[in-house]
This record gives sequence, C-alpha cells and structure tokens, in this order.
Amino acid sequence: MGDSKSGLGFLVLLRIVLFSGTSSDAHSLSYNVTIDPQPRDDQPWCEVQGEVDQKVFVSYDCGRAQIKYLGPLGEEVKSMSAWETQTDTLRDTGDLLKGQMPDVTPEKHTEKVGSGPLTLQARMTCWREDNGHTNASWEFGFNGQLCLLFDSENGHWTMVHPGGRQMREKWENDRAVTDFFKKVSMGDCRAWLQAFLVRWEKMLKTSAPPTTVHATVQPAAPASNHITKIVLVVLAVFVIISIVAWILYKKRRRCSQEAQRALSA
Repeated sequence: MGDSKSGLGFLVLLRIVLFSGTSSDAHSLSYNVTIDPQPRDDQPWCEVQGEVDQKVFVSYDCGRAQIKYLGPLGEEVKSMSAWETQTDTLRDTGDLLKGQMPDVTPEKHTEKVGSGPLTLQARMTCWREDNGHTNASWEFGFNGQLCLLFDSENGHWTMVHPGGRQMREKWENDRAVTDFFKKVSMGDCRAWLQAFLVRWEKMLKTSAPPTTVHATVQPAAPASNHITKIVLVVLAVFVIISIVAWILYKKRRRCSQEAQRALSA
C-alpha cells in the first residue's frame, strides 16, 4: 500500500513538472507590413501592425514616422528605449519591400490577386516555444493572398500560390535580401520579444481574447509548437507506464516472498 501511495504521488509530481506552464511559456511577436505603392488620399504607403500572441499593441506609419500604442499592452511598453531602433528597422523593412515590388510583382494576377492595383503584405513572426527554443519566419502575399513562406532558421523558401513565383525566384538568389530577412527576424525580433516579455509576462496570462486585426497575410501556426507538445505527451506516457510496471513488479515480488515464508513456516 505504501508503494502505491508513493507511486501515485510521484505521478502527480510528474504531471506538474511536465505540463505546468506549457501554455504560458510560449509567446509570439508578429509585425504585419502593408505596402501600397499608390496610396489614395491620406492613406500611408507603408503601415505596420505589431501583435503579441495575436493581440495588437502598436500601429506604425513608416512614411510619416507616426506610432500609436494600442491598448494596455501598448501603453505598458511605450516608454521603453527599444522603440527608436525598432522603428528604424521597421522603416528599413518598408523601404526594402517597396523597392522590391517592381521585380517581384506577378505578371498575371490570379484568384485573389486580381487585376487592380496591388498591395504587398509581409508578416514577420518570431516565437518562443514551451521549451525555451526560439524560431522565426516570414509570410508574403499580394492583396491578402498568401503566396510565399520563408523559414528564417534554415533559409528555405516555400511557394504556396503561383503569385509568389517571381518573388521566390528573385529573393532566393538574392543573398542581401535573404540575409536582411534572417537578421531582422532571428536577431531583432527575438531581442524585442525578450525585452517586451519583461513587461508583458503577467499581463499576457490574464489578458482578454485577441484584438481583432485588419486582414493581411493569414498567419500560419508554427508546427514546431505542436510537435513539442506531442513529444512531451509521449514521454510522459512512457514514464507513467514504466512507473506503474515497476510498482506492480514490486508488489508481485513482495507477495511471492510472503507466500514462500508462509510455506516454509
């Protein structure tokens, strides 16, 4: 009976260690960049929306260098010194994308891309997984249609729509552009996320559901998060089965020893 109680106690402890904080330790930071080379009226040619865990916290007009902090999350970080370098990087990103548009615009507009004036959307995301590992990626599209993916860690380009063919052919052979995307997402974005989480950690655990955002390129959930969770579950099941088998073995062995002593008596 004592072995059973100690075994059950260990199982409870195991669950606490393995599963406590699996949702609170993982966070993501995204920047949705929209480039309109022919803006109408007072519309910006470059607009950036920042999100943490899909909650909008900042809006930035690259051309006018105007920044708006949105909601409690934005107010919490607006006094941080990181903003000066961050807005410079976001403006450089807008300038790069605008300059690249003539070379990457698809010759024939299909499906959602349409035949009218094009806007280019880019979504940069960096995230910290449950196990502390960080990663980053980019998504690119026209008029809201996702066309091209870029894995910042391995440098792999994936075309998911014909509208991204010219974009992929141009950028996968352009070392300067590839290095820029890697540096901003794997370096700058991860540093911003780490700095922001110092202020945001407690707020994100108790914050309301995500704020509705304007459609850009639809985000793709990092598959590595799901893989990590599956591995943890499999590991936990294996350990639990091993412990239960060990408890049953000890119990059976004790019963056998007691039976032998009874026979010898």
